[in-house]
Amino acid sequence: MGSGSFALLLAALADCLRSVGCCIICDPAVVAALKSLEDNYLPDHLDAQHHANVMKRVKQAVKDFKDLPLKEDSFMGAVDEDTLDQASWSFLKDLKRITDSDVKGQLFVKELFWMINLQKDHFTTLATRFQNEGTMLQTLIWCNKCEKQVHSCRKSYDCGERHVEVHRMEDMILNCRLSWHQASQGLTDYSFYRVWGNSSETLMYKGKEPLLTKTLVGPEDAGSYRCELGTVSWGPATIIHFRVSVLPRRVKEEHPPPNVVTQNETSGSHESSSIPATLPLPQPARRLRHRLLGLLLGGALFVTAGVAEVLLINSNLMWLCSLTPPPLHTRVLYMNKRRAKVKPSSKKFSSPDDDDDDGTAE
Repeated sequence: MGSGSFALLLAALADCLRSVGCCIICDPAVVAALKSLEDNYLPDHLDAQHHANVMKRVKQAVKDFKDLPLKEDSFMGAVDEDTLDQASWSFLKDLKRITDSDVKGQLFVKELFWMINLQKDHFTTLATRFQNEGTMLQTLIWCNKCEKQVHSCRKSYDCGERHVEVHRMEDMILNCRLSWHQASQGLTDYSFYRVWGNSSETLMYKGKEPLLTKTLVGPEDAGSYRCELGTVSWGPATIIHFRVSVLPRRVKEEHPPPNVVTQNETSGSHESSSIPATLPLPQPARRLRHRLLGLLLGGALFVTAGVAEVLLINSNLMWLCSLTPPPLHTRVLYMNKRRAKVKPSSKKFSSPDDDDDDGTAE
């Protein structure tokens, strides 16, 4: 790499660093990172003849951050701790990315130049943190000495008038909180006043709560109110005026139940008035009725089937019993009864015993 082109790159880099609107040199981590860049990275990634010149320009450019032009909407020579932490973290992250890539020579300078431009745009966004209304006290880090001091961002503390409408017999709520109040320091109490027609005022509340609540308002509560947020020594931080209008009481429409017949519905003919009107049941009631009918029918069918089955089993048992032969002793008694009923005849018939006797005699 030629010495002429390298010198031009260094000059462009220094100009870029001088235009960065931040005081990250107040962060010890940034100082340590620049020291590590000089001792550990440059010896192996840049010609030795350029080391001293590079680090001299870089350190000087970083120290010159405090000499930036002061602009009310971008940089006032101070940043808060959160802004400094975010800017330093972003700078260190990109610097580490460059060193981890092991880039060398002219390419290293170009990468550093590109990174500084990105950091400049990023910090411009971070530094624009001043509120649009009220007086804000905040602990800031002043870049020229790296010291913490209380900074007062003084703008118009009168934040205008707000119109509030509330119905009669309802609650009125006046809100005096602004988004930046929580981040501000040196604030004291919220005070709410009732402003009368003769410009006199009556204190209604004073304390840490930013809300004023008035229950069950009436026509006498309409009018002007004012809230004020005080500071330790800088006068009021915020003043908000309220114009309250009390509207008529809300009218709630009462709807009759769906199964109740009104007077208008029954004022027709005589026949219709004598017969009770049956209105359709609501959908859930219909579903419940259908389910109950289904359960009753199912239970009746189940009982009928059970009775029929019992009767069928009983008839089958009786039929089987009729087919079973009687016991032996029953049959013997039955035969003896039949024999007893038959009368013996000696003339025409002979018993088998007599025949046997005759044969024997012969």
